Amino acid sequence: MSITSEPELIGMQRISEVVALTLKEMRNYAKPGMTTKELDNFGGQLLLKYGAKSAPAVTYNFPGWTCISLNSEIAHGIPSATKLMQEGDLINVDVSAELDGYWADNGGSFVLGKDVNNHQPLVDASKRILQKAINNIQSGVRIAEIGRLIESEAKKSGFKVIKNLTGHGIGRRLHEEPHEIANYYDKFNLTRFRKNSVVAIETFISTTSTMANTLKDGWTLVGNKGGFVTQHEHTIVVTDGKPIILTEMNEVWSY
Repeated sequence: MSITSEPELIGMQRISEVVALTLKEMRNYAKPGMTTKELDNFGGQLLLKYGAKSAPAVTYNFPGWTCISLNSEIAHGIPSATKLMQEGDLINVDVSAELDGYWADNGGSFVLGKDVNNHQPLVDASKRILQKAINNIQSGVRIAEIGRLIESEAKKSGFKVIKNLTGHGIGRRLHEEPHEIANYYDKFNLTRFRKNSVVAIETFISTTSTMANTLKDGWTLVGNKGGFVTQHEHTIVVTDGKPIILTEMNEVWSY
């Protein structure tokens, strides 16, 4: 969507705060020995407390309040009572929701407890790259150039990017134009960021894979060549200068 009035900005700020605080609290609540379903239920109760609706459940009938992906899972992981989170696991939580007709999206990967499996460098790279990408977004910048930056920074850090998962426009629906804000340079994408537009920017930084494949459950995404992937995401408003980061209170850059 494009922000055209103060009430629209306030509406986006409210739902963005909801998803950001839900993500932050879920990250703090996660403990070794807990199931991903327990973590999801905790997040669901937070959304209900705020009066918000789970975006994936409403839009796609997703079987969970939030997407929780574990270790080799990239995204869209189904919360499960049989999936136990263990010390050192790589966890991704993606929270998107709707409130009063406005939609926001954010996510973050983190290491649970001690980094016994050495996932932290991948997590740190994803956070750093997202921050640099957002800092380079302003009105008139080609979307493809941000993809080039993300891919280039990933390579500098010794990693790859997932090419078939992208950021997207958001605001009045979960997914709006621009529908593809890729993590690589797409020379055919001539679209530019527009002032006052709301977009969800996300990184998918990978150790091995470059494409995401869907498992038989119809939801869970894994890499085509295995390995691990980290994702971090903010909902932002594009301006003539530095973007307004609506979900900044999720503190994904602080952990």
